[in-house]
Amino acid sequence: MKIADVISSKAIIPRLEGVKRDDAIKELIAILEKTGKLSAENSAEIAKAVIKRENEASTGIGKGVAVPHIRHKLVKKIVAAIGISSRGIDFSALDKQPVYTIILLLSPVDGDQHLQAMESIFEHLQNDNFRKFLRQSETVDQIKELLVEADQNPSW
Repeated sequence: MKIADVISSKAIIPRLEGVKRDDAIKELIAILEKTGKLSAENSAEIAKAVIKRENEASTGIGKGVAVPHIRHKLVKKIVAAIGISSRGIDFSALDKQPVYTIILLLSPVDGDQHLQAMESIFEHLQNDNFRKFLRQSETVDQIKELLVEADQNPSW
């Protein structure tokens, strides 16, 4: 599974406004709603579920990255959004460092696409160059180009 296929090209926020974890999550869910990937009536419940899951165990994986993710009955098709924070957000990450890149992944309850998408996302996030360029990206187009390039040349 390609990362560019999972992340909605219209759900990219190169400058997150939220400075707190929950605000950043809600901002990413809001852009998925705005772009038609989530319905307005479902987004509040999904946001609550993502935050509840985050309270149970942080998805801040370290190296400035968090990947909040859930499987939810109201999600019909796998979708992800990316947000970049210039200030850094406390996600209670494993390395105790602030998070600058957030990839929110929402999946339906059924199927194995969630695991495939997580595998693809984590594979790219292991790459130091990918993380660095993603964090330095200032526009939606730069982030889109980076995602396509990463899929075409995963070992760069």
